[in-house]
Amino acid sequence: MYWNEVIGQQEAKERLQQLVEENRLPHALMLCGPQGAGKAALAMAFGCWLLDNGTPSARAMLEKMEHPDLHFTYPTIKLPSMSTEHKPVSDDFAREWHELIMQGPYFTMDQWMQAMGGENQQAIITAGESDDLVRKLSLKSSQGGYKVSIIWLPERMNTECANKLLKLIEEPPQQTVFIMVCEEPDKLLETIRSRVQRIDVKKIDDESLRQALIQQRGISQEAAHRIARLANGNWLKALDELQVGSENEQFLDMYISLMRLAYQRKIKDLRKWSEVTAAFGREKQKRWLSYFLKMARENFMYNFGREELNYMTQKEEDFARNFARFINEGNILSISDLANRAIRDIGQNANAKIVFFDFALQMIVLLLQK
Repeated sequence: MYWNEVIGQQEAKERLQQLVEENRLPHALMLCGPQGAGKAALAMAFGCWLLDNGTPSARAMLEKMEHPDLHFTYPTIKLPSMSTEHKPVSDDFAREWHELIMQGPYFTMDQWMQAMGGENQQAIITAGESDDLVRKLSLKSSQGGYKVSIIWLPERMNTECANKLLKLIEEPPQQTVFIMVCEEPDKLLETIRSRVQRIDVKKIDDESLRQALIQQRGISQEAAHRIARLANGNWLKALDELQVGSENEQFLDMYISLMRLAYQRKIKDLRKWSEVTAAFGREKQKRWLSYFLKMARENFMYNFGREELNYMTQKEEDFARNFARFINEGNILSISDLANRAIRDIGQNANAKIVFFDFALQMIVLLLQK
């Protein structure tokens, strides 16, 4: 994994390199930022750069992401084949993880869940993981240099794991560098946040996205420009826009269906809609709700008639042309609150059928507000 595999993010690359060159590298870093910005790509490129001692053997191991001093921690699930006493750890899914990252450093939690075979579960980092990490990092570096521990989505640690990791960060093994890749830092223990150096990773600039689309995907300048603008700094969304019949199209259909049925007050059909949505896995349910929030914002902004404020596909805009007026100053905040509560409830394992049926019924009332 090399720096040139990271799309854009020149400022973040230079800052990470400068920490080393000025001998100011902390033992724990946390890369924070929106999904699709390339935080994991940055973490892997930086980790490989730290471990690259210039020898052919080291570089061969790093190209295969199999360096013995490069350790990965990530959320896992409990498979039916595991015993009741077993606390899942990253090593249980090492093969699946390696296959995923070798496909590229840009991926989603949903892709990882599919790789593990647990799309209807919620992945966490268990206490068993922290015990495993202590054991691994207590060993001497095999190459005589750094030991790098990349922790993907540390906000998914359970409390026991977080407390154990805190002790490890407070008294880190010699020449160990922790690199956390975080999307929701507020969910981490304050004591952990206070002991790491946070680096905020911005959205990818449009020009870097455009160039990457042209070079990596071979599309035209015009198509690359449109997709880069729609992606709004998110490489994963840019890739999604390239896919015919993508998940976003399904989400748009669900959004349109909800709004039409709520406007027409078709209670029985709304119940059927909620049952279909509830059949999605938990992670997909949360992604749909995030998409709903995005569409609520875009429809609200559409009312201002300013093209530069909108980031919608042609199909999304076609629907907004007649519907946007129903998302206004009188209900936009209440609609946003409703979706955020649903995201919270789904995250807390509430009954999805109840959550989405209630969500649909409340939309009937909210669409009448002006």
